[in-house]
Amino acid sequence: MANTPQSKKRARQAERRTEVNKARRSRIRTFLRTVEEALAAGNKDAASEALRAAQPELMRGVTKGVLHRNTAARKMSRLSSRVKALG
Repeated sequence: MANTPQSKKRARQAERRTEVNKARRSRIRTFLRTVEEALAAGNKDAASEALRAAQPELMRGVTKGVLHRNTAARKMSRLSSRVKALG
């Protein structure tokens, strides 16, 4: 439990940041899910379009500190190779 005023403030800030990060992570997962669904349907045009939309979201997650840079790069690489193989 936080005792000092500063530690109480940091706890409040951490709570707010957790909410923001949770929303951001959820948004990224939604974009990735649309790519996955298009891949499962076998629709290359929809999959490549969804991938193009998901890329800036992934990179935004990196700049905001929600995802590690290498994690985002790995996800993009694997998805793009799967979209490429679809054709």
